[in-house]
Amino acid sequence: MSAVDPSPHHPASGMQQPARIMCNPEELRSLFLFSKLADDQIAWLCREGRVEMFEPGPVYAEGAPATCFYVLLNGTVVLQRRIGGDDVEVGRTSTVGVYGGAFVAYLGDRVPQIYNNTMRVTEPSRFFVLDADKFSHVMNDWFPMAVHLLEGLFFGNKNAQEAIGQRERLLALGSLSAGLTHELNNPASAAVRATASLRERVAGMRHKLAMIAAKPKDPASLGALVRLQEDAAARVAKAPVLSPLEASDREDTITDWLDEHGVTNGWELAATFTQAGLDTAWLDQVSATMADASADPLALDSSFRWIGYTVETELLMNEIEDSVTRISTLVGAAKQYSQLDRAPYQVVDVHELLDSTLLMLGGKIGPDITVVKDYDRGLPRIPAYPGELNQVWTNLIDNAVAAMNGTGTLTVRTAPDNDHLLVEFGDTGPGIPADIRARIFEPFFTTKPVGQGTGLGLDISWRIVVNRHHGDLRVQSVPGDTRLQVRLPLVAQEGEQVMAGDGAPGT
Repeated sequence: MSAVDPSPHHPASGMQQPARIMCNPEELRSLFLFSKLADDQIAWLCREGRVEMFEPGPVYAEGAPATCFYVLLNGTVVLQRRIGGDDVEVGRTSTVGVYGGAFVAYLGDRVPQIYNNTMRVTEPSRFFVLDADKFSHVMNDWFPMAVHLLEGLFFGNKNAQEAIGQRERLLALGSLSAGLTHELNNPASAAVRATASLRERVAGMRHKLAMIAAKPKDPASLGALVRLQEDAAARVAKAPVLSPLEASDREDTITDWLDEHGVTNGWELAATFTQAGLDTAWLDQVSATMADASADPLALDSSFRWIGYTVETELLMNEIEDSVTRISTLVGAAKQYSQLDRAPYQVVDVHELLDSTLLMLGGKIGPDITVVKDYDRGLPRIPAYPGELNQVWTNLIDNAVAAMNGTGTLTVRTAPDNDHLLVEFGDTGPGIPADIRARIFEPFFTTKPVGQGTGLGLDISWRIVVNRHHGDLRVQSVPGDTRLQVRLPLVAQEGEQVMAGDGAPGT
């Protein structure tokens, strides 16, 4: 076949102008795509379509209006997608008859008619080319039933993905809600128990106060007791953290001291005094002070009982404060995680998002998985959809925890990566086999047992990172070291309106 004339126009703006070649009906019939067509249909294709020769270089560009349907006659094509700042190859073939371009033109304006990838050729290559409107005419007029079936398949699959994606989010929300309920229940129960114990101690102090009132003490003795009480309360706030062995040894020492000084049932006070950080040196000070202030031989026993109530009251109030603080922290993490009161697209600190997600997933991660945070705190805040990134973190952490089967190390690392920010989730599980590594981001692909996974977690994560944030999601895996790496751009993409953290327009 010889060139007749150069094509006067090519639909992919900015692309090369291919040479037009005479169409051979028999060559079209040899293609699997057209092998069942009638002679008049083949003739129509040759008349309405065209054969074009492309030199090495681009054929059409991702994101441009999809104006043509291409069928490879000979040569080699490469398909690429823009991921972050890189053009990533997603396919390469020399198989005659493969097609691409506007192959959903039959759906009309019900779907965006743009090229979903970039096609280029690596050697001189010939294509049969049919304009999108003519391809739509062929499909609708020649294969009306097939078009209806394809429409049903296309939109049905799209709706199914959306429905299952929503279910995936609801399952994650349910799991998080159950975990949050469990996490909130622990400090709430502790606060309730501490409050009940505090009520008993306060009642004991009232009873002791009534006894003191019934048998008035001299001012010097009473003043000394009040000073010792205040000193004991102050020491509670500064109590050192002792190991179990250290605490046991000190408790035994205090018990012996109290027994030697005639304090009845000294072992009951020893545990409280040990927890409050009191030691025998302080007890000696109490003994000397009370001996100087009172001639009553029972004053020391009564003084320690009164101080014991004071210390227990302080310890219980600390426990209540810790419990309430824990509840407040969890509620704050839930608020940060959900982003319900935030702008959908804003400048955020990824570390805050990571911390809130890890806190929310604390119950699911479990006690036998060690969490290591390897953060580069010098990284800048970035423009993002924080609620969606939290969903990504949830999916990746959930996968890592499942891979380790409840035991191992989860490492969350952040680092700069040229003009991107890297967030990496590493686990010490068995790794992802090489033969399935390329499929893990496919919709509905899962290695989990039936009923334990939908296969959409990584697909959703990929869409959020790549499509929504113009970033990149990759995997590296060997046994004992699997890493899911998220790369996010440091600057907002064109057309995105960034909101500052307080909701004011950002720059």
